[in-house]
Amino acid sequence: MQRRIRKVAVIGSGIMGGGIAALLASAGVEVLLLDIVPFNLTDDEKKDPKARNRMVQTGYDAALKSKPPLFMDKKADPALVSIGNLEDDFNKLADCDWIIEVVVENLKIKKELFKRIEGIRKPGTIVSSNTSGIPLKDMSADLSKEMRQHFLGTHFFNPVRYMHLLEVIKGAETLPEVLEFIANFGEVMLGKGIVWAKDTPNFVGNRIGIHGIGKAMQIMLEDGLTIPEVDAIFGAPMGRPKTAIFKTSDLVGLDTMSHVSTNTYDLCADDEERDTFIIPDFVKKMVENKQLGNKTKGGFYKKELTPEWKTIRKVINPVTGEYEEYGKADFPCLAAAKKAETPAEKMKAVVYGDDKGAKYAWKVQAAAFIYAANRVPEISDTIVDIDNAMKWGYNFEMGPFETWDAIGVKEAVAKMEKDGMKVPANVNKMLASGAKTFYKLEKGKKMFFDFASNKYKPMKKGAKAIVLADLRANKKVVKTCPSCSLINLGDGVFDLEFHSKMNAINKEMVDFMMEAGEYVLENGVGLVIGNQASGMPAPFSAGGDLAYMLSCAKAGNFTEINDFIADVHKGIMGTKYAPYPVVAAPYGLTLCGGCEVCMSADRIVANADLFMGLVEIGAGLVPGGCGMIHLWRNYIDSAPAIGKITDLAGLFIQAFMCVAQAKVSSSAADARNNGFLRASDRIVFNKDNLIGEAKKEVLKMVDDGYAPPKHKKLPAFGREAQGMIWAEMLNMKSGGYITPHMEFIAKKIAVCMAGGDVPQGTLVDEEHLMKLEREAFVDLWRTENTQKMAENIMKTGKPLFL
Repeated sequence: MQRRIRKVAVIGSGIMGGGIAALLASAGVEVLLLDIVPFNLTDDEKKDPKARNRMVQTGYDAALKSKPPLFMDKKADPALVSIGNLEDDFNKLADCDWIIEVVVENLKIKKELFKRIEGIRKPGTIVSSNTSGIPLKDMSADLSKEMRQHFLGTHFFNPVRYMHLLEVIKGAETLPEVLEFIANFGEVMLGKGIVWAKDTPNFVGNRIGIHGIGKAMQIMLEDGLTIPEVDAIFGAPMGRPKTAIFKTSDLVGLDTMSHVSTNTYDLCADDEERDTFIIPDFVKKMVENKQLGNKTKGGFYKKELTPEWKTIRKVINPVTGEYEEYGKADFPCLAAAKKAETPAEKMKAVVYGDDKGAKYAWKVQAAAFIYAANRVPEISDTIVDIDNAMKWGYNFEMGPFETWDAIGVKEAVAKMEKDGMKVPANVNKMLASGAKTFYKLEKGKKMFFDFASNKYKPMKKGAKAIVLADLRANKKVVKTCPSCSLINLGDGVFDLEFHSKMNAINKEMVDFMMEAGEYVLENGVGLVIGNQASGMPAPFSAGGDLAYMLSCAKAGNFTEINDFIADVHKGIMGTKYAPYPVVAAPYGLTLCGGCEVCMSADRIVANADLFMGLVEIGAGLVPGGCGMIHLWRNYIDSAPAIGKITDLAGLFIQAFMCVAQAKVSSSAADARNNGFLRASDRIVFNKDNLIGEAKKEVLKMVDDGYAPPKHKKLPAFGREAQGMIWAEMLNMKSGGYITPHMEFIAKKIAVCMAGGDVPQGTLVDEEHLMKLEREAFVDLWRTENTQKMAENIMKTGKPLFL
């Protein structure tokens, strides 16, 4: 049977259910979202369909209003979701191909629901639970064999759209083809990283994660550290998100964290670390007082406003239970980590230091190593799934075993033994075999150490996935500089990878791109422009090198800025008109120069989570890399025909507002709505497959007989645009909505996009438009306000409108 997912039912419209429904709809799947009929209806309301759907409507509305957005295209995706309740609409489950349960964590309620589903579902329909801890065997005990064969766990992480992890849990009788189908659907259609978990309490990610949080709290109280000190240590220096331990708990919610921890304690009677899951008294009291984190405006941390509207950041004192102001944590190990260059060197500086903070870090991290190793094969058969769960579900840069490799397995084990810690038997056995690391490269293949066979095995990866780090390790880099590299992807296709700070476009990269282009011309058939973050979310490119241009402006060297932008234009147009296909593969933050590089490519293969925009106005500038030219062309090309001036005006206003309002897309679908992506550009849900799909696109264009685009002039809106925009800007300035300098910048944008002082409809070439762009860009750098705005955004990351 050819299995397809055309319609999915999500039962439970809370935060998780609404998030799952939004993700499925964003992937183009029809969704039926169901919830209970409210208990407290009046007799009249019991006859009112709207009142009966009040619960599910509330959940649906919350998903629609969510920030950051859960739906990728708010114009189209919500229409794919229909709502109902578990009394009036239960029979609609018969039409569904997959039914996902996301109701309250109560075994009795879940069992009763599944028994009802069994009576209505069509044979072969997949049924899964999003439970975070209740055993599948208990939920499915009373079900028929046929339903148990199609029953499994699918544990999404919150927020569903943005967390890469999907744990797939096999039931005792789940058919292999069902597991394979859901894993493939989750990976390809929903963009998830699949971790195979066993039917054990809290599965993989939360079992390891909640142990780490519990141990960090336990040792913090024993060693007398403060909450900010713990977060400073277990943030960036240890390859973790800035939210670290306690800010992450505030994000998740102390009630949720406490529930998962208590659930683990109750269900894991034989766990050697069971006492770690006992909630500290001060946390219990916080939960009782509804100090639950961000959802209640106060948890471990909270913000207060003074009468002068100054924000004061406070943290709870575990001893007194009172909130106190706090300063920056200061340990010698943190200072050493800041000076270290690589993630491994930073981690070593922290865990192998001698100060109070370092000793604390070592105890917590060593306990995490030992606990993770002891969970194989209890919760997972391999170290790979444990590492992936922590990277994809908790945004760690490295999982526990990768971190162990980074600080040195042998050195860490020796320190454990010296400190009287019990080293896991499987790790001692591994070292006794002669293996020195958990991962290694062998004949160009990445291998992991398998505890069961006590030998290395090749790592599995998706058929479409290309890992740039593996290619670098296999010496496939053909050219490189500190800011970027050219990597051989095979089959004559090369990848231009950025690795400057925030992948910002700088002068070195501009020069290198031209050199790389010459190399591809002589040695290849096409180019991919794509990066891969090594763990925590990182931008595709956060823009341009403001520091370089600001230094030129401060020195009065405006000729150098002009020459730099001229080189940028040469590089951008060199990419656009290259005699070989170029495909950009952006993801995440793709702003300013990064956006402009992508728009010059023949095609864009974008990750679904794409936050793309030309936001230079926030730094006091106009786009300087032909972004306005390509955006205007995209709008012109999208129109069936340009007839009257009103047609041109409608398009111009849309394109102009994208730049003047610094619009950033909320997704790749939204980027297409904004004109940054064309109809021919592709959207890929799984970021891991992005480079592979981009390479495939290059080869397809080559196979189809690639010819570079022809030079075409563009119709200009001309001086008519100035009259229209000038009047609107004057109104906004008079009303106090914009400052005089913002008006000045907006007028520059209008002149550049409209083609200057020419009659409307005049056909202008790209050289003319680039000249306008260069002049506007340099003119703005001459102003004191733009220099102040650029300086501020470099310091704070936030725009300052002068």
